[in-house]
Amino acid sequence: MKRHEVNAMKTQFVKALFGTNAGLAALALRVPVGLILAAHGAQKLFGWFGGYGLEGTGQWLASIGLEPGTLMALLAGSAEFFGGLALVLGLLTRPAALVSAFTMLVAIFAVHIGNGLFMANNGYEYALTLFAVTAALAIQGGGRFALDNWLLARFAGGRTAQGAVTENASA
Repeated sequence: MKRHEVNAMKTQFVKALFGTNAGLAALALRVPVGLILAAHGAQKLFGWFGGYGLEGTGQWLASIGLEPGTLMALLAGSAEFFGGLALVLGLLTRPAALVSAFTMLVAIFAVHIGNGLFMANNGYEYALTLFAVTAALAIQGGGRFALDNWLLARFAGGRTAQGAVTENASA
């Protein structure tokens, strides 16, 4: 493979990872959902906001069959906490949203599905809502005012983020 072909592939990957056509709507989704996810992750990891911390969450996850419980708590808590912070900043939005969406699917099918839709019965409506938002962000990217735009400009050959996004949209 020739050098210019490798560079073109790298640029295409960077555009796919960081590029976005989304505007301000992505910001309106990213910030509140990111804060909610980060808070839930902090409950699992650190015991903040009335949570049980890693040990307590790990014991509960093991009790419902998600073994090893502490590892599962670490994975879920990290996905929510660090993924949520990344969403707030618009940093690596697509990977953060994808991991968060997967985490919500696990929550839906491992914990909530048997309780029906509504939260009043510990149902899956809330996790489904978070899944829908994070899936949308994984598809559309971080939108305006996301750090991904700066990364796109930085790694797409020094072009401005808007120029790279426009070029990506027309490709």
